[in-house]
Parts: sequence; C-alpha cells; structure tokens
Amino acid sequence: MQEPHSLDTGDPRLNVANIKSTIVAGLVALAHEQGVASEPWFAGLRLGPAQFSLEALPYLSYRQAALVIRRALRSLPGRGHGLVLGGRQDVGSFGLLGLAMLTAPNFAQALRLGIHYAPITGAMVELELEEDRDGVAVIARMRDGSDRSGELEPFLCEELFVSSLRLCRGLLGPGFRPRRVEFAYPAPGYADEYTEAFECEVQFRRERNRVLIDRAWLARMMPAHNPASARQVLALCDAQLSSNRGSSEIVAVVERLLQARIAENPRLVDIAADLHMTERTLRRQLQAAQTSFTSIHDRVRNDSARRLLAESRLSIAQVGMAVGFHDAREFRRAFKRWSGVAPRSLRA
Repeated sequence: MQEPHSLDTGDPRLNVANIKSTIVAGLVALAHEQGVASEPWFAGLRLGPAQFSLEALPYLSYRQAALVIRRALRSLPGRGHGLVLGGRQDVGSFGLLGLAMLTAPNFAQALRLGIHYAPITGAMVELELEEDRDGVAVIARMRDGSDRSGELEPFLCEELFVSSLRLCRGLLGPGFRPRRVEFAYPAPGYADEYTEAFECEVQFRRERNRVLIDRAWLARMMPAHNPASARQVLALCDAQLSSNRGSSEIVAVVERLLQARIAENPRLVDIAADLHMTERTLRRQLQAAQTSFTSIHDRVRNDSARRLLAESRLSIAQVGMAVGFHDAREFRRAFKRWSGVAPRSLRA
C-alpha cells in the first residue's frame, strides 16, 4: 500500500512535538511480543524502537505519531490492536492524571479533570464533555481530517475508549459500565469484540465518536478524595500541561540528540553531522523555530542537571561532568545562570 502523504495537511499544529508517545511505545512492545520488526516504522524520522522502551519517552508530533501508527497497523498480524493496548491500561497507566482523578471530590469532577488534562497522557484525539439528557457524553474528535484510509480513527478510538473504561473501573469499581458507546466509522469485521470489551450497547456509523454515561454515576465519591492532595497533584498536572505545549520537530530531534550525548558536550557541528546537514542549514532551521542551538543545549543541560541533583547521590562535580562540564566551578556558574540558584542550594 502506498505510503500516506495526507498527514501533511499544512496545519502547523500537527508538526509540533507535543504528544507523549505512550501509544507508540505500546505498539513497539506488541511488535516485540509477536516477533515483528518495528524498525521500518521509524524510517525517515531519526528515531528507533529502542527509544520507546525507556521510562523517558520522546515527544512526537501528531504527524510523526500518526505515520508510525499507520505503518505499525499494516505490519502487525491480527486485528483490534487498539482494543488490546487499551485493555492493558489501569489507573496507574495514567500517571498524574489518574492520581488527580482519584483525589477529586466526585466522578463528575474527575471526568472534567480527565478531559482537561488528557494531553499530558499522550491522547491523540481532542476530547470534550457534553451534557446529555440522561447524563453526560465524552466526545472524541480527530485532530485532522486526513484519515482517508480509515486506519487511524478506529485504532485511536479503540485504545482511548477501552483504556478510559479501565480507568473508570479503577475509580468506581468493576461494576461501572457506560450506557452506550457510539463510533462514527463503519463496524469492523471484529465488532463483536467491541461488545465484549465495553459490556454495553455499541453502535457504528453514528454522527460522532462518543461514550454516554448515566447521571447516577456522576455523584459517586472518589475513593481517595483529599483536598490537600488534590491541590498538590493539580499543580503538578498544570506544570506538565504547560511544558506539554511542545516544540517543532527539528527542535525535538536536536533535544534528543543532545540528551543522548550530553556528557560529550557536543557542538552545533556535531549535531548537524548527526542529522546529515550543514551547520548553516541546522542554524537556519532552528532560527525558523524561534530558538538557537545554544538555548536548546543550555535547557537540556539544565533539565538533566536538576534531575541528577534531585535523584542521584552524585557529587556536584560528578553531576557537572555528567552534563558536559569538566570544571566544577564552570558548572556551578552555568547552573546559577540557568536556575538562579547554586547547585548545592537546589539539592538542599
């Protein structure tokens, strides 16, 4: 089948690297289990499967993630891969968002938090909450209108709705069931697996992709409601949402290369060589993204140094060497310039 070029819709938002690649990581793991080579999925993206088996997953643009997913769906045997991946999730898989929903006062508020903070989980569809006559409806819309092959929308809706069902059952207990689940696309050949997964009425060829939830569930108290904990978790969610705005694809690529070689203190010429382009071309592309190599390099070193200072037992000098400084005094000066505080003060 011809490689899809329809992902380049001209919408610059689809080229912003702001999607946490949890779905891609799940597909890579699935390929490994089934003995399928996933390397070809990343052709032309300067990425590889190894980067999706780590705790610190790279951020992708919608264009990149959609391309990898389409390639994956064409190479993986079987069907209903979104149902499979969604069924592997639980409250813990949603990270901070799962904790925020657990500490909310009731399920209605938890749902609102889930919609608002969905981007920090890697959601690739746009979500909204709509009042329904008998409750509420969670609506999922594709970010672009270019899924002409019909491959992407079913997979993303399967993964989203099944994982969300698992999340809700983690919050409310195994008895939770939606009233009805509706999909905008035609029924696939394995539609009976949808009914088995959702345990409720499932309809296809509807106006929108949505899940209807009875009003009786909305007032249910959350099992771990705690106002103080909720405020702290929401502050962390807000910080993640702010940092999740992302950068252009070239900036994200440069960040990844710098992180991989941070102790070497690579120069612009080194990263340009890794990208098979000239220094001038790379500098021009970064300027077009309204940043510079120095700015990205400093940000990557600052973030890595802060993490090492907080999480490791390395000395200040060792942390400096780990982020490319061979002189501890030079590292301390640079860190204070980046952060406004000395490394020792931050660690304390």
